[in-house]
Amino acid sequence: MDKITYQTSGVCSSMIDVEIENNIIKKINFTGGCNGNLNGIASLCVGMDVNDVIKKLKGIDCNHKGTSCPDQLANCLLEYLKKQNAVKIK
Repeated sequence: MDKITYQTSGVCSSMIDVEIENNIIKKINFTGGCNGNLNGIASLCVGMDVNDVIKKLKGIDCNHKGTSCPDQLANCLLEYLKKQNAVKIK
């Protein structure tokens, strides 16, 4: 199982912790932000493939900030995939 900690930027949530196994999200925890909404997003994403979550959440905007907590989760997962591909290439 892979565990990721991602520091967010431009949103109320300050950090996202994600656990992934075989490209499937097992657990998500947001630090800060809108507790109910972020727990709902986390609950919906658990059990989903990383790529599917990225497709659904990438580009969502919150109050014209240019990003959102869901968008930051997508960025976190994109960073995870980039690291995974770099490890496989070596």
